[in-house]
Amino acid sequence: MSILQLNSVSKAYIEFPNFRHRFLSWFGRQNSRLKKHLILDNINLSVEQGEAIAFVGQNGAGKSTLLKLITGILAPSTGNIQVNGKISAILELGMGFDANFSGAENAKNTLSIMGYHPEQIEQAIPEIKAFSEIGDYFEQPMRIYSSGMQMRVAFAVATTFQPEILIIDEALSVGDAYFQHKSFDRIRELQKQGTTLLIVSHDKQAIQSICNRAILLDQGRIKKEGSPIEVMDYYNALIAAKSHEDIVLKPTEEGKLQTISGNHKAQITEVKLYNSQGIETQDLQIGELATLNIQVEVLQPMKHLVCGFMLKERLGQVIYGTNTWFTEQVLTDVTEPQRINYQIQFAARLGVGSYSCTLALTGGATHLQENYHWIDLALVFKVLNINKTEFIGTNWLEPEFIIQRD
Repeated sequence: MSILQLNSVSKAYIEFPNFRHRFLSWFGRQNSRLKKHLILDNINLSVEQGEAIAFVGQNGAGKSTLLKLITGILAPSTGNIQVNGKISAILELGMGFDANFSGAENAKNTLSIMGYHPEQIEQAIPEIKAFSEIGDYFEQPMRIYSSGMQMRVAFAVATTFQPEILIIDEALSVGDAYFQHKSFDRIRELQKQGTTLLIVSHDKQAIQSICNRAILLDQGRIKKEGSPIEVMDYYNALIAAKSHEDIVLKPTEEGKLQTISGNHKAQITEVKLYNSQGIETQDLQIGELATLNIQVEVLQPMKHLVCGFMLKERLGQVIYGTNTWFTEQVLTDVTEPQRINYQIQFAARLGVGSYSCTLALTGGATHLQENYHWIDLALVFKVLNINKTEFIGTNWLEPEFIIQRD
């Protein structure tokens, strides 16, 4: 049985022109001509225990509303939601904390509302104080807390007891880098113990590192669902797309889903990888000098032509990326159709494993200004360790140990 099931769930709000119409609605007298705002439209979703799912989408897509429906803060207009587990949620900064109460008092009140016994709460308070690391402020009114301090207490409270479902809505973006690392470590510990994670975030790296599934919401509907890397690549293309741009999903030989987008004023026609001997390859040695050869066809006049590339490891985390805008090699005033060849040389100072290359042709520093052609998974290659010492990670630093004994 699924730990969470949503069946044909929709949420709509009625826009009342004045208080009189709102007052009459309390007695069941509603004008059929009142405008309805559909926030979520026919959402069907099944979540299994232990899954980690990220909800992504532009502001107003319905992500936060969906989480509030799941937690029971809001009721669906139509459809039903079945939850088979205890939920702990950080939906908004502060979790409903009272600004006049101390961190300790708010922690006790929140845990009490969540259904924990007084003995459990008293035992948990020292651990919450220790994890939040705000010192004596824990006994002070929360009105003097910074947003980061509030988030620390909220996260510590939400994760002190292992929940069956943990819901986080953008809260971790408030904290400092140190506490973010600490929070993600705890999230991973909870995942290992079987906690289901539902998270709303715009942090692509965080999503791809802790989630096994992603769902893209667009105008209240599920636009795409799949692996984090596939959904984030599609979302990346979607936010750049205009009415005259296309987004194409194409299966690769490796069984992955490739996202291709752009208006095709210029397009990439060929990409090849060469090793240090000038031989086309899909395998590189650690540290080997490689050349990426990109053939481009310009179809329409353009003021600027920028070529960029990005390397990703197998889970979709970006290892490196740049383009000719940043290297100050922009082609300007391209007035007629023509073919252009780009050669990118780089040393493969990478760890052993599989890597993919994303290519882009744009009209500015990023594809958000004008996207001519964007290809995810344009090329996949492997890095092999032939003659280097053993190491772990995605980057080869070639360290030198200097050891002295007194």
